[in-house]
Amino acid sequence: MKKEPSQGATQTRLGYFEVADGGTIFLDEVGELPLPTQVRLLRVLETGEFIKVGSSNAQKTNVRIVAATNVNMMEALQKGKFREDLYYRLSTVEITLPPLRERKEDVVLLFRKFASDFAQKYQMPTLKLDEHAQALLKEYRWNGNIRQLRNVAEQLSVLEKERNINAAMIRMYLPDNGSKTPALMGKKESESDFSSEREILYKVLFDMKNDLNDLKKLTLDLMNHETAEVAQEKNKGLIDKIYGKETEGKEEEMSPSYKALPFQAETSEISQVETMDKYSYAETIEEEEPLSLQAKEIEMIKQALIRSNGKRKLASKELGISERTLYRKIKQYDLNDLEKE
Repeated sequence: MKKEPSQGATQTRLGYFEVADGGTIFLDEVGELPLPTQVRLLRVLETGEFIKVGSSNAQKTNVRIVAATNVNMMEALQKGKFREDLYYRLSTVEITLPPLRERKEDVVLLFRKFASDFAQKYQMPTLKLDEHAQALLKEYRWNGNIRQLRNVAEQLSVLEKERNINAAMIRMYLPDNGSKTPALMGKKESESDFSSEREILYKVLFDMKNDLNDLKKLTLDLMNHETAEVAQEKNKGLIDKIYGKETEGKEEEMSPSYKALPFQAETSEISQVETMDKYSYAETIEEEEPLSLQAKEIEMIKQALIRSNGKRKLASKELGISERTLYRKIKQYDLNDLEKE
């Protein structure tokens, strides 16, 4: 059976110089061309001939070359990254275009051009800049030159609902307000920022621990049958620290959760609180008493059994566990003397 040849082997593909014959071809970033490609380009420029891949016949072409690069060509020549003969062959008429930060008068005009193009592309009203926004665009460094300006104009056109753009809106799309992009941040700088953030986090956690201890002490005073006025006067410094404001002469402006908490309960609930063992509250404040988790669990089970008169059903409901689990814990910790069926 005869095999059909592939499409690539039967069709002729036209190259760039063949298509551009009699016209102009633009070579962008010509300074980044590898050396073998530079040799082929030099032959085309000198002889006007090129040989297609897989062919032995030279073809003529007559094109005008326009090349662009952001590479410092003098440095590239000195380092041997660009052929000197090709450079002088290309630099017949050389035009040096300064970076955008050195021609600030063009920034606003270019932005308006890009904004108009994107308005037609996305079918939406054109962006309009106020005076502060125009001043910000002129002051910005534009490390990415026109490409960066074009991207900013496109982002604003797509993401912003308002068509009247101010300086605050533009700052959201400019990395570090023109000083340097995040990708160029030094390693030492990022490490120092991480260290300072870690120290701040430690300080916040330490302050939260102190505030929690103060809140426990304040709660204990309220549970010890003190009136709100007495507890407020006694713990005025703690209240100011917890709520973050002065409370002297502003008792009526205090948080409702603090003033009403001990007195919104029913009488039966207050009497039940009064009969509870105060040691269970005191041990939460005395941090010097190193109790293990197992010891705390045993103490909680004991207190629950005492308050329920040894009834497992009531004790398990108070502890929030199943009766079967409570029974296993009683056997494990040998608390049978406190248990009742």
